[in-house]
Amino acid sequence: MIKKLSILLFLVFFKLFLSQENYSEYYKLRSKYENFEENNSKAFPYIQAYINKAKKEKNFEKLVQGYKDGVFYSPKELKLTYADSAIWAARQSSVNDLISTAYLEKGVVYYYHFKRYQLALNEYLNAYEFSKNTKNDFLRYQNLYHIGVVKSYLGYYQEAAELFKQCISYYEAKTKANLHPNEIYNNKKGYLNSLRQLIICYQNLGKLNQANSAIQTGLKEAGNDTDFAQEKGYFLLSKGISEYKKNQFSLAIENLNLSVNPIKNSDDFAWLSVDYFYLGKSFRSLKNYSESINYFKKVDSIFQKHQFILPELRENYEILINHYKNEKDQTLQLYYTSQLLKADSIISKDFIYLSPKIHKEYDTKTLLDEKNKLERANSWGSFIIISLAIFAVGLIILLIIRYKREKDIQQKYILLEEKFTLQQDKLLEKPFPNPEEKKTSLDENKVEELLRKLKIFEGKKEFTQKGLTINKLANQLGTNSNYLSQVINEYKGMNFNKYLSELRINYITVLLFENKEYLKYGIETLAKECGIASRQNFSDLFYEINGIRPTDFIRKRKQELDGKGGFSTLNPI
Repeated sequence: MIKKLSILLFLVFFKLFLSQENYSEYYKLRSKYENFEENNSKAFPYIQAYINKAKKEKNFEKLVQGYKDGVFYSPKELKLTYADSAIWAARQSSVNDLISTAYLEKGVVYYYHFKRYQLALNEYLNAYEFSKNTKNDFLRYQNLYHIGVVKSYLGYYQEAAELFKQCISYYEAKTKANLHPNEIYNNKKGYLNSLRQLIICYQNLGKLNQANSAIQTGLKEAGNDTDFAQEKGYFLLSKGISEYKKNQFSLAIENLNLSVNPIKNSDDFAWLSVDYFYLGKSFRSLKNYSESINYFKKVDSIFQKHQFILPELRENYEILINHYKNEKDQTLQLYYTSQLLKADSIISKDFIYLSPKIHKEYDTKTLLDEKNKLERANSWGSFIIISLAIFAVGLIILLIIRYKREKDIQQKYILLEEKFTLQQDKLLEKPFPNPEEKKTSLDENKVEELLRKLKIFEGKKEFTQKGLTINKLANQLGTNSNYLSQVINEYKGMNFNKYLSELRINYITVLLFENKEYLKYGIETLAKECGIASRQNFSDLFYEINGIRPTDFIRKRKQELDGKGGFSTLNPI
C-alpha cells in the first residue's frame, strides 16, 4: 500500500514538474521579445516559435497570446490577420473569457489602427456577448468601456456616458482594494481612461460644470506619475477645450500646448487633430491669424495623410475657405473647398448619426454659390468644384444606398455563417419523433423502416439526382407516393418539395463554406451540382432558405477568405 502511494505521489510531482517546466519554456520565449517596441518586426522569429509550440501542444490559451503578440508587433496591414487567428484559436478552446478577449482585440485593431468605428463596435458587442456570464469583472468592464468609446465617437453621448459611469465606479473601487501592484495599475488606467471619456461626453452634451469637475479629478489622480503621462495629456487637452469655451484663450493655449507631446507620443492622430484645431481657434480669438492658420493647416496635413476627420473639425475647412476668400487666393480657396467636400463624404459615411446634426456654415447651396463665383474668375477651377460637388452628392447617395444594402447582406451572411459554422452537424438532422408519439393511422413498423431509408437517402446525398420526383423516390424506397408524402409531412414537418429543396440548398451551402474551389463555379454549375436544373429556380430557393442571394453569399465568402472587408475567422495563419 505504501509503495503504491509513493508511486502515485511521484507521478503527481513529476506531472507538476513537467507543467512548470513547460510554462517556463513559454515564459522564456516571450521574455525574448516582450520588451520590444510596438510594430518591431525583430520580434517575429520568437513569436513564430511561441505560436508553433502552442499549436503543437494544442495549448489554445498560449496560442491566443501568441496571436495577440502578433497583432502588437506586426505592421498595420497584418494586424487584422493575427486578430482573426486569435479568434480562431480562442474558439477552439471553447473558453468564453478567451473568446471575449480575442474579439476585444480585433475591435481595438479596427478602432485604433483603422478608425473603422462601426466595425469596431460590432467586435466589441461580440466580445460582450461572450463575457456576459464571466466571473472576470475586469474583462466585463473592459468590454463596456470599449463599447462606450465607440458609441461616443459615433455621437451617442448619453448612452456612452452611462457606460463610463459604470466603469468609473468599478475601476475606482479596485484602485483602493488590496490587490497586486500590477492589478492596481491596470485598474487605475481603466479609471482614468473612463473618466476622460466621460468628460468628452459631458462636453458634447453641454454639461460643462460636470466636465470641469471631472477634469480636475483626472489631473489630480494622474499627477506627475510618468506611468500616466498619456492620460494626463488627454486631461490637459480637455482642460484646454474647456478654457477655450470659457473665452480664456491664453490659458487654453498653455494647456493645449502641454497636451501635444503626450498625445503625439501615443500616435493618436485623431485627437492630435483636435488639439491643433483648438490651438488654431484660440490663436484666432486672440487675433494672431498667422499662427492660427498654421495650426489649421496641420489639421489638414493629418487629414491628407490618414483620410480621416472627426465631425467637429469640419469647421477647420470653413475657416480656411473664408480666410483665403478674404485673401483673394482662389487657388487655396479652391483647394480647401475640395478638402471640405472630401471631409463631408467621410463624415457622412463614418458618422451617420452626427452628420445631419452638424452646423454647416458652408452647406451645399453656399458651396454652389461660391463655385459660380469662382467659375467667372477661373473657369477651370470652377469646373473642378462643380465636378467635386456633384461627385460628392452622388457619392453620398450611392454610399447610403450601398451601406444599407451591404449592411442587410452582411447581417444575413453572418446569420448564415453562424448556422453552418456552429451547427453544421444539425442542418437537417432534426430528431425523428417516436412513431408512437404521433397520432397517425400509419403502421409504426413501416414508418420506422421508411425513416431509416430516408436517413440513408440523405446520408448518401441521393437527393442530388436530377429530375427526382416523389414518385421516383417512392419507387426507390419501395413504397408508394401517398405513403411517402404522408411520412415526410408528419415526420419532417414539410411537404416533399420543401424537404428536397432544403436538402439540396443546405448541401451546396456547406460545400461553399468548406471548399473554396466551389466559390469559383458559376450559378448554373452549382445548381446542377445539387440537382436543380434551373439557374433561376436555384437562386430563388437559395434566397428563400438562406435569406441571401447566392451571388451575394459567394461575394461575401470570397471577401472573408481574401481579407477584404473582413478577414476569415475560420482558419489560422
